[in-house]
Amino acid sequence: QVRLVESGGGLVQAGRSLRLSCAASGSIFSINSMGWYRQAPGKQRELVATITNGGSTNYADSVKGRFTISIDNAKNTVYLQMNSLKPEDTAVYYCNADWGLGAEDYWGQGTQVTVSS
Repeated sequence: QVRLVESGGGLVQAGRSLRLSCAASGSIFSINSMGWYRQAPGKQRELVATITNGGSTNYADSVKGRFTISIDNAKNTVYLQMNSLKPEDTAVYYCNADWGLGAEDYWGQGTQVTVSS
């Protein structure tokens, strides 16, 4: 099993930057990939970015060129650098881990990101 703890959310003005962190603990050696998802009020949770244990990344079209996902294996932490933030980026951001042969999903508790115009 894996425990995920996010940090780094907050309130920022449009155009500014934030960096989210997600620290993983537990059976981290069985993690296949990690990612960030977000859920805005009244909307479904959506993928923001993922990174595999081989370093391959994938981004939602809405964040390409503005967000960067990275991983520090020494710290067991995945980051989401968010630049040029827009009000439509406002959401609760969740860290996700795809774990084990059965591709089980683990989720963090979420961190609020609010972008004011």
